[in-house]
Amino acid sequence: MAIKQETLLRLKEDFKLNIYEVRIWTVLLEKGIATAGELADLSSVPRSRCYDVLESLEKKGFVLMKIGKPIKYLSVPPEEIMERVRKNIEADTDMSLKMLEEVRGTDIFKDLELLYNTGIEKFESTDMCNALIGRENLNYFIKGMFEKARKEIFIMTSEEGFQRKLNLLSKVIKKGNKRGLKVTIVAPVKPAAYAKVKDSMKIITQDTEARIVIVDQTESLFMMSDGKASKEKDCGIWVKSEFFTKGLLSMVQPQA
Repeated sequence: MAIKQETLLRLKEDFKLNIYEVRIWTVLLEKGIATAGELADLSSVPRSRCYDVLESLEKKGFVLMKIGKPIKYLSVPPEEIMERVRKNIEADTDMSLKMLEEVRGTDIFKDLELLYNTGIEKFESTDMCNALIGRENLNYFIKGMFEKARKEIFIMTSEEGFQRKLNLLSKVIKKGNKRGLKVTIVAPVKPAAYAKVKDSMKIITQDTEARIVIVDQTESLFMMSDGKASKEKDCGIWVKSEFFTKGLLSMVQPQA
């Protein structure tokens, strides 16, 4: 089965391999077992590079070497590879997080905070705003807003956006409830849609087309479209201004 070039490139990015590794790996998956020469011919990888590539794939756990004459290579089940890659990513992430935490306690980090605190006095209110384009960027930014929240989170969203916000809030709610974080969501949803989370946040069922996130009455993010367009075209404006945010909240917050 011939694999399309775009599929090879996707595998290259997802599994952090080079193109030669991807070609030999996919050919071996189809063959099950093969010699280096066979893999070179079928994958169009130069024979002079084939052994180096197979050695690299073996170290990464993508193939197994079967001793004999000639030496043959066996494919590893994709599920095992996925689990191995997942564990490697988790290990790398844990290491990076540990390094970041170690930096937090150093004099270098204190110097960075001093630089920021000195510079913050020079900010104009118009500097504290930003445009965000693309739903992935928006969701990443919203997640950051949620994680920084200390007192309250107010969300007004569409029926389609309701579940996305719950997914972003899942970990925040567990930590936030311990310190009294209040979460309010206004959306055109039925009780069945929030039955599992009704005790951890306040849900107000209301018809609305607005898409707004407000945190601690100091910063707000409001969307410039209804979210029904392509993910790439979704966009929003973030503003960090207590005056603006409280004014916005007074206009959109439902009256008790």
